[in-house]
Amino acid sequence: MDFEPQKQLAVTAAEKGARILQSRFGNISRIRKKAAEEIVTEADTESEKAIIAVIRNNFPEHGILSEECGLTKGSSEYRWIIDPLDGTVNFAHQVPIFCISIALSFKGVVVLGVVLNPLTGELFSAVSGEGAQLNGLPIQISSIASVSESLLVTGFPYNVKVIFDPVITRYGNCLKAAQGIRRLGSAALDLCYVACGRFEGFWEQNLKPWDTAAGALIAAEAGGRVTTFSHQSYTVDQIEILATNGHIHQEMVGLLEIKGMSNDE
Repeated sequence: MDFEPQKQLAVTAAEKGARILQSRFGNISRIRKKAAEEIVTEADTESEKAIIAVIRNNFPEHGILSEECGLTKGSSEYRWIIDPLDGTVNFAHQVPIFCISIALSFKGVVVLGVVLNPLTGELFSAVSGEGAQLNGLPIQISSIASVSESLLVTGFPYNVKVIFDPVITRYGNCLKAAQGIRRLGSAALDLCYVACGRFEGFWEQNLKPWDTAAGALIAAEAGGRVTTFSHQSYTVDQIEILATNGHIHQEMVGLLEIKGMSNDE
């Protein structure tokens, strides 16, 4: 199927949201907590409203799953999955690492992904079966073949204090094995950076569909491998994700395995 019209619409919507984030960066008046460790700003809600308006005006029959508004079912089998501001904590602290993530799924399978960094202008995109791009140019994963020569990236879930032991055990295993580990604070960008070869691998748990839908497709279309920690097929409703350049994937699976300990302990 031809998803070029939907892709262009996603880019238009992302750019509209990006202008809002640019204007709000360093100019936030309200920050509220959604949960004990999770915050939301007016930039999140304003960006989301603008993105949804663009989609609704063009595809009113499509369903939408967005971070702040939740799920709105449509009359078709298409569903947009939207994070209007991935990296809210960074944004609130004026750390310039955040993005907009927009994906489109058809019959439960993600077919299109767009991730835009409003401050750098980097636009990552992918359509299923057509490869991945950065600002219109093809990208691909790195060729590094061992974790010892790899730069990895991860994130800590909001409930890290509750599941501290498995999170830190996995982090320690990877830290001892890798060249280095970074923690940027935006899962969507982490996945895109794997896609373009800046990182060799990314893992995190307890993410939401809007965190990973677009980035996971972009990483896969760039030649990467995306699974769960136990090497099972990844879908956006999974509670854990491992994305690598493929060459180090099996080694990473071994590092993330913790015998006798579940992911949510």
